[in-house]
Amino acid sequence: MSEERRINVLQAIVRDYVHTREPVGSRALVERHHLEVSPATIRNDMAALEDSGLIAQPHTSAGRIPTDKGYRVFVDQIDTVKPLSPAERRAIQLLLDDAASVDDVVDRTVRLLAQLTQQVAVVQYPSMRRTSLRHLELVPVAERRLLVVVITDTGRVEQHTVEVPEDLQAQVIAELRAHLNVIAAGRRLEDITAELDDLPQQFSVAQRPLVERVAAQLKQSLESEPEERIVMAGTANLARADVDFTRTISPVLQALEEQVVLLKLFSEMAEDALTVRIGSENRDEALMETSIITSLYGGGSATEGVGRLGVLGPTRMDYPGTMASVRAVARYLSRILAG
Repeated sequence: MSEERRINVLQAIVRDYVHTREPVGSRALVERHHLEVSPATIRNDMAALEDSGLIAQPHTSAGRIPTDKGYRVFVDQIDTVKPLSPAERRAIQLLLDDAASVDDVVDRTVRLLAQLTQQVAVVQYPSMRRTSLRHLELVPVAERRLLVVVITDTGRVEQHTVEVPEDLQAQVIAELRAHLNVIAAGRRLEDITAELDDLPQQFSVAQRPLVERVAAQLKQSLESEPEERIVMAGTANLARADVDFTRTISPVLQALEEQVVLLKLFSEMAEDALTVRIGSENRDEALMETSIITSLYGGGSATEGVGRLGVLGPTRMDYPGTMASVRAVARYLSRILAG
């Protein structure tokens, strides 16, 4: 019973500190929360929490604040992520439903997430490596030039021009288009490389140069894809939270500007759906006073996705609310891309 009560005390300290930005004392806990024990018992519980490294006293005669370890216990005790309000869900739907392209969807998503959470929002573009192909189109643009259009199941469109040694023939292009869509539709580009290698053998010797160049271009589009691409919004939210950092926020802003740190973090989180990294759990020194909450989006299950989105802010964060917003936006984005 005492362990359960101490967890309740820790949860109360986290909530109060997030709300007030002030260290929390035993008297405040007694006045604000119905813990049903005496102030002396609360003080004993706080001493035990401090001995366990879950709370700390920032200076003499002050109340207590959560440590990174305390925030972690708090987050791990969140059994279910609370749903968003009907108004919040309606705002997400209205903003994202009218998006006209993948770029538009990503731009709207990152701005929406920053607005909902009042943190820095980050959205990773859907990767060609993780998306399936919806359709391949071949469009002649000159006598010996062919436009190869790749459309993924997320709506991403890639265009590449192929120079061919002979004049293009409509019948050959139609036949090649049909073959490509049979082997590629619904599959990832990296999973059809063997079929692309074998494809020229299904055409006459005279037609093979064209087929080989198109197949080579498709494979090259995967190999030459930039490793990752992310967009951000809400950096001003972080600047307004300057008081939450014991040091300057300049290293955090620099890490965000370089983006490589976030890309590394995203890659480390690839196996988990909703993920929370708190303070020192972020191995990069610049981010050790921040928390990062991310979720996969797209894909066919909770552990598969075509990209990741999330927010970054100070460790003094509304974890339940932020987790709910990140999860909800990820689900809406997945639904829109699948539509």
